[in-house]
Amino acid sequence: MTDDALARIDAAVKSNDVLLFMKGTPLFPQCGFSSRAVAILDHLGVEYATVDVLQDQGVRQGIKAYSDWPTIPQLYVKGEFIGGSDIMMEMYEAGELATLFDQAGISKAA
Repeated sequence: MTDDALARIDAAVKSNDVLLFMKGTPLFPQCGFSSRAVAILDHLGVEYATVDVLQDQGVRQGIKAYSDWPTIPQLYVKGEFIGGSDIMMEMYEAGELATLFDQAGISKAA
């Protein structure tokens, strides 16, 4: 892992209100957990950006150190690490994820 990878991760986290580090893309997720994370965000209708960790080995390893979280996907809202797909699912089912987006002023996708 390089300082460059961490700098790119940090820049991406800080420049996107909602950012999902995932395996694959929203149209073609490459794992079930990433697919579930995308489905949750799509269902909530928020605008979000993604980073495909499979395209960059430095980011793939670096994101785990950046968040001190061992798995991917990882969701960030307004620069804050929220969690992986299991936490997203729990928060979604409890209504907490929608509340978090509302409180953070996250706009709905057009």
